[in-house]
Amino acid sequence: MRIASWNVNSIKARLGHVVEYCKAGHTDVLLLQELKMMDEAFPHDAFQEIGWHVANHGQKTYNGVAILSRHPITNCEMRLAGDDSDEQARFIQADIEGVHVASLYLPNGNPCPGPKFDYKLAWMDRLDALADSLLASEKPVVLGGDYNVIPQAIDCYDEAEWLGDALYHEESRSRFFALLHKGYTDAFRAIHPEGAHYSFWDYQRGAWQKNNGIRIDHLLLSPEAANRLTNAGIDKGPRGLERASDHTPVWCDLALP
Repeated sequence: MRIASWNVNSIKARLGHVVEYCKAGHTDVLLLQELKMMDEAFPHDAFQEIGWHVANHGQKTYNGVAILSRHPITNCEMRLAGDDSDEQARFIQADIEGVHVASLYLPNGNPCPGPKFDYKLAWMDRLDALADSLLASEKPVVLGGDYNVIPQAIDCYDEAEWLGDALYHEESRSRFFALLHKGYTDAFRAIHPEGAHYSFWDYQRGAWQKNNGIRIDHLLLSPEAANRLTNAGIDKGPRGLERASDHTPVWCDLALP
């Protein structure tokens, strides 16, 4: 089963690209971020017409996450536990074919320091608590999405440009690596431990054409999921399309029992 994650930067603007990606068989499950759309406006019909199932958690203008699947989606839950006052639509989780998947859109955190960075760190602490509980379930788990974290220098085209930025801040990175130290696996780096590979290229300054990118979209696997990992990669094709998102899909293949 292939699971992909894609920050589409507006499902309205990128609907045709997303539907075609699903129709073309590039993935079996697609985790979406940054829908920028209320739940009632989500284009369910476009995916139902191609036989796909949808679970979405939206918000007007900002944020928004969804899970798309060619298989039935069960046990869907929205919102990340730990802060009942948090109304930002950044989290959704569900079960698909015995695999627990979550689509995450972590806060950017800039400017740093400041309230937005504090919110980012608090959100990551809540994610850490969820990660613990999911490990205890001993189920195959995939925590996929736009983490807004550059893990290492190799994951950005110019480390100096990102020093002091919330995406590359020591506290952001330490929380990301805390998940790995618990036993989660960075699917992409498990298959491609070396080399500079990116999932995001800014719209400015010809970043895409110059390959000035960063890797901030990740699929983290619990031990039970990592044991099934057969391949992983970054699909650059959608980033080269007309009116593309500034992110491109990242994916992993899991063997089903």
